[in-house]
Amino acid sequence: MSDGSEYPDFPRVAVGAVVVRHQQVLLVRRGKAPAQGLWAIPGGSVRLGESLRRAAEREILEETGLTIRAGEPVFTFESIHRDHQDRIRFHYLIVDLVAEYICGEIRPADDASDARWFPLDQIAAESEMAAQTQELLQRLFLDAP
Repeated sequence: MSDGSEYPDFPRVAVGAVVVRHQQVLLVRRGKAPAQGLWAIPGGSVRLGESLRRAAEREILEETGLTIRAGEPVFTFESIHRDHQDRIRFHYLIVDLVAEYICGEIRPADDASDARWFPLDQIAAESEMAAQTQELLQRLFLDAP
């Protein structure tokens, strides 16, 4: 049964959490399209009636096994992917929130094929990172004074 994320009738709202601990950022390797195989900010779809913060906390727990406390939005972008017939295959409006690590050990699951802490000073060199993740982390950590 499809959750409606592929070939949707309308854009889907998704959320991500930017979790930093000890000068490292939490990233997941996406196990499914649209960013399959790329390192990205962990997160996923917002459920009906769920706040952005609660969705971020739930998704990070499901994908990584970590408990976080989600904060304010820091980055918003659209992710629109078309198939070879120019039909909309995926359309997400993604809101990334800053988040605080609370506890837990990384256990990749759900939509994540891998998860790990990436040193902030190695982000620019990572070639298998989603473009929006690269842009967000550059803005937040590498362009800062």
